[in-house]
Amino acid sequence: MKILILCTGNSCRSQMAHGFLQSFDKNIIVCSAGTEPASQVNPKAVKVMKEIGIDISDHTPKMVDQYLNEEWDYVITVCDHANETCPAFFGKVKHRLHIGFEDPSHAIGTEEFIWSEFKRVRDEIKEGFWKLYVEEIKPQL
Repeated sequence: MKILILCTGNSCRSQMAHGFLQSFDKNIIVCSAGTEPASQVNPKAVKVMKEIGIDISDHTPKMVDQYLNEEWDYVITVCDHANETCPAFFGKVKHRLHIGFEDPSHAIGTEEFIWSEFKRVRDEIKEGFWKLYVEEIKPQL
């Protein structure tokens, strides 16, 4: 089973989703990429995932182009804001899905509020991808 998770910067939501899916089943091949990859994974995303025992500190943002010629069981977009550009992926893909989440890196306010947004989105990603894993992915394995 090969799964590609896409968003714009590949620095936050897609990296968290990548970490969760990989933690659900080590036998799934999970990659993530972006249309405009950031220079690094958002440090707050790394920290909020580490808080629950998932280490994504070795992940790096990647350009979606490097995956275009591969075959995928799932390609899943996670960007939800209208001002972001999510890719149209035209490779060999069995299932295309969109599971949208707000971008916590856009949160404005106190450090406490921003941290709470990262936790909220992290928990929403876990819930959404766990549901996908249990209902769609696991039965195919």
